[in-house]
Amino acid sequence: MEELFDRVFHLKENHTDARTEIIAGITTFMTMAYILIVNPSILSATGMDKGALVTTTALASALGTLFMAVFANYPFALAPGMGLNAYFAYTVVLQMGYTWQVALAAVFVEGLVFILLSLTNIREAIFNAIPLTLKRAISVGIGLFIAFIGLLNAKIVVANPATKVSLYSFTKAVADGTFHSVGITVVIALIGILFTGFLIIKNIRGNILFGILGTWILGMIAEASGLYIPDPKLGTFSVFPNLSAGLAAFIPLNPLPVWGKMDFSSVFSLDFFAVIFAFLFVDLFDTLGTLIGVASKSNMLDEKGRLPHIKGALMADSVATCTGALMGTSTVTTFVESAAGVAEGGRTGLTAVTVSVLFLLSLFLSPFFMAIPAFATAPALIVVGFLMFSSVNKIDMDDLSEAIPAYIAIIAMPFCYSISEGISFGVISYTILNVLTRHTDRISALMYILTILFIGKYIML
Repeated sequence: MEELFDRVFHLKENHTDARTEIIAGITTFMTMAYILIVNPSILSATGMDKGALVTTTALASALGTLFMAVFANYPFALAPGMGLNAYFAYTVVLQMGYTWQVALAAVFVEGLVFILLSLTNIREAIFNAIPLTLKRAISVGIGLFIAFIGLLNAKIVVANPATKVSLYSFTKAVADGTFHSVGITVVIALIGILFTGFLIIKNIRGNILFGILGTWILGMIAEASGLYIPDPKLGTFSVFPNLSAGLAAFIPLNPLPVWGKMDFSSVFSLDFFAVIFAFLFVDLFDTLGTLIGVASKSNMLDEKGRLPHIKGALMADSVATCTGALMGTSTVTTFVESAAGVAEGGRTGLTAVTVSVLFLLSLFLSPFFMAIPAFATAPALIVVGFLMFSSVNKIDMDDLSEAIPAYIAIIAMPFCYSISEGISFGVISYTILNVLTRHTDRISALMYILTILFIGKYIML
């Protein structure tokens, strides 16, 4: 078997062995398996069938990761991207008013465009056109946006007519008798945030997944003891898996409610173009950043700092986006959690194949994924937000013509409740401020074009 793996994945050439690769794959899966819980939770807010999303998330992740092994022989894993799924659900569908079927069509078109970019050198042109400061700011802004969504899902932050948003009131919950149905879940979520943070500080592999599971177990203890009382009228449900169907409960859930449901009726509208561009923009830079960042930690870059076979990796990512849309999920992209497997010694596609197999096995555990409540996944969103926010320390705050546009892009995302608005504001402000301060050497022709397009969008609103 070792010889077969060596012939297929070139193990010796990459100074690794089958055992190391398989352990690396298991490690990567442990760090990113939370997507099986969080992605259905986020996308189901659009009205999509949550059970179908569990199956689709697993299949799209398995297939996308397999593409990476076949096209590039790299140890990187793919799944529906965090931030992109939030943009899909909360901005495109809930804020802009598109149906989730139209949003899937946008993801599919974005994937097709990305395939064309991956076959040419255009991706380098786009990558070089956007200033590095804005690339980092986008990651930071998405981190804050995701964290805000987590706070809302956990009901730690709630709507308030007077102040727009405010902290959850335990006093009010006790007074109106909702503490044991809602208030206690807020307490559990707060504990979950601290628990997940502790696991990250201790550098425990699978920290986000274990944070979700730990919070969920605490919820089950609370329900079993009577401290937590589910009330469907208040949007709180039992946290115990429904196994009443016996062995049938472990049959993968039917994905057909979301498969092949794309709607291209709005494909020629300006807003649809903006949606596609936002998907493409975030996916493009997130993928390139992840590939380069993870590869640099494992000495996979060449002497010029380039990643060999990057075209194959980008092709895997773009094809996975198209197939993911066909299956019924948001943009499938390369996960930065792949760094965990690389740190364990993963160097080839055998690591990716291992991850792919584990995603397929997860299909038979859907009753458990369906039972995990929003207050258990909220800590993961908040902590993932922190991990994305950490890019802020790479922004040069001393150069104000760079820092201010980055700041505008960052704050626009959570405050406008839109990733695309943050991108638009960042590009516009960067171009205008650097022109006014005579730093035109920083601005490419493509940046001028993007600025004009974004300004035109606001004029036509």
